[in-house]
Amino acid sequence: MTAVPYLVPPQRWQLARAALRDAGDRFRSLLTDGRARSAMATADWTVADSAAHVLGIAMMYVSLVEHGTATLDVPDLEAALDTVNVDTVADLNAHVLSHYAERDPDRLSELLGGSVDRILAATGSMRPEAPLRWLGDSRVPVAGVVAHLVNEFLVHGWDMARALRRPWSMPDGHAALYWELFFVGMLHHDYGALLNTSLPMPRRPIAVQFRSAYTPSSTVVLGDKRVWLAPPQDPFDVRVTFRPAGFNLMLFGRIGTVTAALRRDVVVGGRRPWRLPAFLRVVHMPNARFAPPRGRGRR
Repeated sequence: MTAVPYLVPPQRWQLARAALRDAGDRFRSLLTDGRARSAMATADWTVADSAAHVLGIAMMYVSLVEHGTATLDVPDLEAALDTVNVDTVADLNAHVLSHYAERDPDRLSELLGGSVDRILAATGSMRPEAPLRWLGDSRVPVAGVVAHLVNEFLVHGWDMARALRRPWSMPDGHAALYWELFFVGMLHHDYGALLNTSLPMPRRPIAVQFRSAYTPSSTVVLGDKRVWLAPPQDPFDVRVTFRPAGFNLMLFGRIGTVTAALRRDVVVGGRRPWRLPAFLRVVHMPNARFAPPRGRGRR
């Protein structure tokens, strides 16, 4: 059977580009707050630190889409990018942030705006499904890189807005792009070393179907020391039904699994729901090292 080619629908690509502009502008608006230099967005990072972290990612993406334009001067960065996986990416983030000294909110905002402009300009003529070399020697579609940066703005903006006691919205339609275009898009191409498949594997493959009102259903299978996408009609062990904004906050440790379940942001079902923890030992997002400040709790 001939594999169906991976294509990003034009309307999804247009939405991803619009979401990047919207999320970037709203994120930058948080930096106009006079408390941005000192307010703690997480236990370890100020609002300005968080913005510098997102800027570092945006600048790396400028380099990707402009085909090698140098944007960051960080020692040993290329080697670290090739070998990182989801369980070590926090160390990479800390390494980059320690070598990028800019913390002036106005300058960070200016650089973020310029980076978004450059990414949108460079990708305007690119095929959204075309693969780009990403972390851990993975391959992520152009649209997935844009969707990943949207998610960075949304999740870190959530941290920053809480610290500044400012409102922050995470539109589900925009949050959904992370799963659909970035994660599933990467599985259509190659996840490289990003997923740590050296971890203990289940005896039998585990198939998990993910569905939401905002994304096409997808079935992800873990087994034989690899991860792959199954055809939509294949049977599955676990069904995860999710609301994208709450799902992403849970994936990145901003809210707990119990909170997500009580809010019905995530509903687990299927014939063998007890198999989900074994699946998540390998198929998970980066560990949430930077928790919200002590004493404030998690909403």
